[in-house]
Amino acid sequence: MGNFFAELEQGFEAKAAQTALMLADRDDWTYRDLLRNINRAASELRAFGVKPGDRVFVQVPKSAENLALYLACLKLGLVYVPLNIAYTEAELDYFVSDAEPVLYVGDQARADVACAQLRTGNFQQLLDFGLGDAGHRIQQSVATEPRESTDLAAILYTSGTTGRSKGAMLSHGNLSSNAHSLSDAWGWQSSDVLLNALPIFHVHGLFIASHCALLNATPMIFLEKFEVSQVMAWLPEATVMMGVPTFYTRLLDRQDLNQAYVAHMRVFICGSAPLTEQTFDEWQRRTGHLILERYGMSETIINTSNPLQGERVAGTVGYALSGQQVRVADEAGVPVPAGEVGMIEVAGPNVFQGYWRMPEKTAEELRADGFFITGDLGVQDADGRLSIVGRSKDLVISGGYNVYPKEVEAVLDEMPEVIESAVIGVPHRDFGEAVVAVVVASGSEVSLQDIELALGSRLARFKQPKQVVNVAELPRNTMGKVQKNKLRELHASLFDQ
Repeated sequence: MGNFFAELEQGFEAKAAQTALMLADRDDWTYRDLLRNINRAASELRAFGVKPGDRVFVQVPKSAENLALYLACLKLGLVYVPLNIAYTEAELDYFVSDAEPVLYVGDQARADVACAQLRTGNFQQLLDFGLGDAGHRIQQSVATEPRESTDLAAILYTSGTTGRSKGAMLSHGNLSSNAHSLSDAWGWQSSDVLLNALPIFHVHGLFIASHCALLNATPMIFLEKFEVSQVMAWLPEATVMMGVPTFYTRLLDRQDLNQAYVAHMRVFICGSAPLTEQTFDEWQRRTGHLILERYGMSETIINTSNPLQGERVAGTVGYALSGQQVRVADEAGVPVPAGEVGMIEVAGPNVFQGYWRMPEKTAEELRADGFFITGDLGVQDADGRLSIVGRSKDLVISGGYNVYPKEVEAVLDEMPEVIESAVIGVPHRDFGEAVVAVVVASGSEVSLQDIELALGSRLARFKQPKQVVNVAELPRNTMGKVQKNKLRELHASLFDQ
């Protein structure tokens, strides 16, 4: 079956009475409830005249209803385009002009695309497209559109090193293959209960975490966001938790976290940013659990994972998932010997279809033999275990979110107070990495407040610097390129306690 939702739907119907979503402050949803809300959302979407292949932009808070909205888009064969709710209007302008959606669902109205706004209420989450007879339509079951496995299911925008975001095109086959691979690799059980406190505008919370539970029609504790006390309160109900390093460092600050409290947990999984060895070791000491690290990205979802059964090594991301290939190669794509550093390249049914309307960029990063050039530098052991040693594009991952320095620098350099800037990521206990602006000022020193005022309406909060360093000049090599490696080394202890 080509439509990934058709596969999920079979499981939902077979376990209609099973709990699907465990929700804070309101009643749980069964899979029957989830199906009813999916049909409701599909009916409302249909009233806008959408057809298979149309792009739908979704910039909404995390909620059960908005998970149903995502699944309704799959059901109708639409191309789902999730957007971070922190994106500014200026950033949204680019996405709309690039992808030309037929519909935007969010909390604002736009003149350049049809809009479906959310009804405000206790949760500000219920769909209310203002379509008059919605009450009649939502009682009807909506047919699932037939799709080929190669048809697009979603576009995920990733920031570009040149400042222009790229839309990674994921097919129904990409989503399905990865969901099955992860379910197998992590030994998903019918008794599992997933604690999902991740955002759903990102592959981690929406595809990696949610799909495991949905594919197996098992319960999911569906929290709007990560809040330490709430997560601690729900942990006794869960068997699996997925998170970013920030989740684990904040949980370690809780004095009541101990082995007895999480003895029932089957596995803790971490990704989206590097996990420090200190956090890995402290988590094991405090809880008796070894965190399972994995490696993925928007273009490929998940590529490798440490083993469920077997040795998990701090600082490594494990082995290629079943059906996938991983190689560490030179510039020509030729594998380098084990133990040598090279570019990480991956291939398999999880690899995306290319970048939306960027054939040249697609050709640059997808080799003729099907391998995707990730841009990450790594090393493999003789048995194939992969470790990531660096990022060739200076990507900063802060709190699990990708920040590309060029995009931030372009805005900083427009400030009259700044002659030039270099944006780097430095270690931060809570966020993994923190964004830091190193600037050459045109007059008196540039303050963090100056930067916050200039960037506040231009860039999402997670992209904005958490500290500013004023310097007389930026270090450069003989070719005039800023040596960010030196800046990172120089300011590596900036956030040390």
